[in-house]
Amino acid sequence: MSRFVGRENIRKRLAGLEGERGRTVYGGGAARIEHGGETVVVRPPFGIDHEAEYDAVRLEPLFTALAEDHVVGALLVRLGGYAVGVFEGDRLAASKVGSRFVKGRHKKGGRSANRFRRRREGQERELINEAAGVAAAVLEPWRERIEFVALGGHRPAVDDVLDAGPQLTWIAERALPRFFTVAEPRQRVLERLPYDLYSAELVDDEADDD
Repeated sequence: MSRFVGRENIRKRLAGLEGERGRTVYGGGAARIEHGGETVVVRPPFGIDHEAEYDAVRLEPLFTALAEDHVVGALLVRLGGYAVGVFEGDRLAASKVGSRFVKGRHKKGGRSANRFRRRREGQERELINEAAGVAAAVLEPWRERIEFVALGGHRPAVDDVLDAGPQLTWIAERALPRFFTVAEPRQRVLERLPYDLYSAELVDDEADDD
């Protein structure tokens, strides 16, 4: 079973196994720990360069990778709002959020539906263009320092923002593999994002008996 777990919770769960009999394999950006008939794979959110195999449980390289702080940009967009920020570790160092009304979908047909669709498309374009401008304004001053960018919200809306101008190409190039699902891109949501940013993917499964 795969799930995302906070880095401190992973440390608490595994710390007592350090030095125990088993096997630990580092490679491909993850740590695979085999102990007592159970296999646990931990993939730190920002990867891990260490590659080695040990005939025991060795967790120091994993814990070191999990403890590292990074400078991370964030772009969260849904039709109706956006949030852009820069994190230094857990600290939100720069941010701006905004919202624009976008009409819901029209179920009836005819001319009224066409007018409604054109109005909605216009509202969507306004939101996308505004979000793209804010993303450039907030993130560009940090461009040299930002190591990764977290994308989240509604994927098509985020893609539209990133396609809105060539000045945003570098943001897409530094995007983390994980897409962060958020219901509303608000300031409070942005402020809580570091927990998810630093959560690692954990897969645990009991080893076969044979």
